[in-house]
Amino acid sequence: MANARHHLWAIAFFSLPLFLWGCASTGPQRSGDSVRSTGNFPIPSEIRDNVDFWRNVFGVWSRRQVVFHDEQYLGVIYETADLPGPVKGGYTAEQRDFVRTKESSLKLRLAHMERKVARGESLSRDESALRDKLVAAGGRGAIVGADRRVRTQRGVRERFRRGLEISGRYDEAFREIFQARGLPADLAYLPHVESSFQVNARSSVGAAGVWQFTAGTGRRYMTVTRAVDERLDPIVSADAAARYLQSAYARLGSWPLAITSYNHGIGGMEKARELHGTDFGRIVRTYDGRAFGFASRNFYAEFLAAREVASHPKKYFPEGIHYETPFSADRLVLKYSMPAAHIARYYGLSVYTLSDMNLAWEPPVTRGRANVPAGTTVWLPSGTMERVACEPGAVSERIARAEPRSKAHRSSGQVRLAKTAERRRAGARNRSG
Repeated sequence: MANARHHLWAIAFFSLPLFLWGCASTGPQRSGDSVRSTGNFPIPSEIRDNVDFWRNVFGVWSRRQVVFHDEQYLGVIYETADLPGPVKGGYTAEQRDFVRTKESSLKLRLAHMERKVARGESLSRDESALRDKLVAAGGRGAIVGADRRVRTQRGVRERFRRGLEISGRYDEAFREIFQARGLPADLAYLPHVESSFQVNARSSVGAAGVWQFTAGTGRRYMTVTRAVDERLDPIVSADAAARYLQSAYARLGSWPLAITSYNHGIGGMEKARELHGTDFGRIVRTYDGRAFGFASRNFYAEFLAAREVASHPKKYFPEGIHYETPFSADRLVLKYSMPAAHIARYYGLSVYTLSDMNLAWEPPVTRGRANVPAGTTVWLPSGTMERVACEPGAVSERIARAEPRSKAHRSSGQVRLAKTAERRRAGARNRSG
């Protein structure tokens, strides 16, 4: 959640309580329970607090809780507060006011503490504790501008748990894809950071699907057109992600750098490596490249935290996880471009059935106005290719024009609604914490 930079100066400073909320908090809620470093995925000391912070966001803090913390030093947590009123996807008006008031109060107190330190004035017990915490995190320089580094983060435990359930549908397939390319299988945890396994997730910059490819990057690895957008196919886009990460690792020589490039770009991480080598802790601490902001600095830490939480479900979700049934289907890679109706009739299926299974198909395909391009994947019900051994041959332009529109099976509106329902059943949930 982005830091809300609002100042409620109408609040009288000296009317606020004299203690700083939670200044004794150390951040992670499970003492002595930090994430372990491994060979492919090391945890530099500079980001250990970041990893523990995101572990709590994913596996401990609920969406009713909002955390007030330092944006640069994630081990500095001022308070974990419970939101008032009913909990929904986004903030209610009451909750927005609640967060803004607390945030403004904290900023005022931090600024007041900084001025007292600069003037050499004595501090209260709570102010001293806060000063010591900032100094321990980043030296005396961390005191300067602390009021401008206040950030809020809402817990996403419920969303992560739901994503973990959805992952049961795809995890095995994802791991096989990465292992087939000689990559660490645990890269299959990345969608927990990118999309919470929501198949129809879309970002503000146009990234789409479980693996969150932008259209430009997606076209380098798969079919992305008005008719077929394979970014929305979790398994096809997983192979695209594997190829991207394989290339990133070959160029960057480090998994922390390669994984961060998934957010910041390979070129951006090459610039960071030119300055700091492969010392990832130093990169996070000192690199100030263009667009290397909070999200990029924390992307690898979020991956490590997601890997920890997802690989220990009983520890973080003792109430239980109900994993979805693994995806099972026959895969056909078209040799020729053809209408969806032709594929359906050849295998004795309906366009509606195929549309449900092929999330990459866009309305022009399901409505019969565009062909499914050659080279794209078509998913068929398991056993279909044993029942019909041969694959559909080329379709002449005359036959293609004569193919019935999908409304012969079900109206385009019904197909669209059914497809949306299938995506929701496959895991679409509100992305808000």
